[in-house]
Amino acid sequence: MEGGRSCIRLLLIHRITADFLNMDMVPLLVLLLSCRTQALRAQLKLSPDKLTVVRGDEARFSCSTSSSAWTVMVWMLNGRPVQTISKETGVLPSINPNITAERCPNSKEDCWVIVLKSTERSNQGEVTCDLQLIEKRTAKLFVQEKGSVRVVGDDRLAFKGKSVLFQCQAEGWYPQPVLQWQVHGKKVSPGDYNSSIQETDKSLFMVSSNVSVMAERTSPVDCLASVSALSTPLKSRVTLIVVVEVSQVESGCSALLGATAALSALLLLMLLSICTVLCYRRRRNPEKDPQEVIRFDQSLFGRGSVAEATGGSLNMGYSGEGPTDVDSIEGITEVRDQVRFDTFRKVPDVVHSSSESQANEPQQEPTFSNVRRLTTV
Repeated sequence: MEGGRSCIRLLLIHRITADFLNMDMVPLLVLLLSCRTQALRAQLKLSPDKLTVVRGDEARFSCSTSSSAWTVMVWMLNGRPVQTISKETGVLPSINPNITAERCPNSKEDCWVIVLKSTERSNQGEVTCDLQLIEKRTAKLFVQEKGSVRVVGDDRLAFKGKSVLFQCQAEGWYPQPVLQWQVHGKKVSPGDYNSSIQETDKSLFMVSSNVSVMAERTSPVDCLASVSALSTPLKSRVTLIVVVEVSQVESGCSALLGATAALSALLLLMLLSICTVLCYRRRRNPEKDPQEVIRFDQSLFGRGSVAEATGGSLNMGYSGEGPTDVDSIEGITEVRDQVRFDTFRKVPDVVHSSSESQANEPQQEPTFSNVRRLTTV
């Protein structure tokens, strides 16, 4: 608005000066037209001023003005008109079905959007919104090409500790793509791999890259390629499978066998020690033979019975061949006391004649007879 007021002031000054000097009115009209253009220039907006898309994606630009003085809006692509909009009738028919125009949603101003449905490399350049006889604004459109990426070869087998070389190729990109390597989800430093770039006849780029990976563990190896218009890089993956050498397996098995042998020897030594202790204790406290206990019981039973029947006495100092354990003797004695000896046949004592009767009787020749003697101890 300041520009319009300035022009009005200049116009008044010029009119007064012209009347005073009686000059021609043509310069006055030129000045009036330039003032109108300056007043409307600040009211024309084109956004975005720069747009980058991938070939095949949709591109949109909007042009708006708060002035009601315009009548025709012309959209141009690289200086060539592609769409015309009339303030009274709207969008005019176009011969290019890939380019359309529509009103801006939720806008209080006169705003129109040009839509490129499927962009091509040929669309890259300048996009211009021209308000006829008023003002025009220009924006930049960049169209990038998304190619392909692959890691050469299939999954790799490698011994642990060996270095494995991987190669990646990215073809059909515009502009030059950015290549990155990832091993087990971690980015490889750019200084650890090299890349070479070639440009094809179609102004596309091909990038090759090599990286050496140390085989420490089984890991995925990824090659990523991207340009600025891509939200997610393209990725190709192979797997590095790490195997262990036979010598390493044998050394591991040898260590395991050695540990197992040492443990077995320790267990065997403990078992022998336990057996030795048990045998020693058994020999110190031998178990009694049942037949021997019965025989010993019968001998004591017989001896006690004879001693009681004959009125003799037991010799407590006598020790037989059997066991002398006091507890065993007490047990046997208790059993013996519970038996009645009423039926035991008594043996009569030997009768000795006095010397007088022997003297009176005539001496006879000695005769031999079997005499049973029982010794009680």
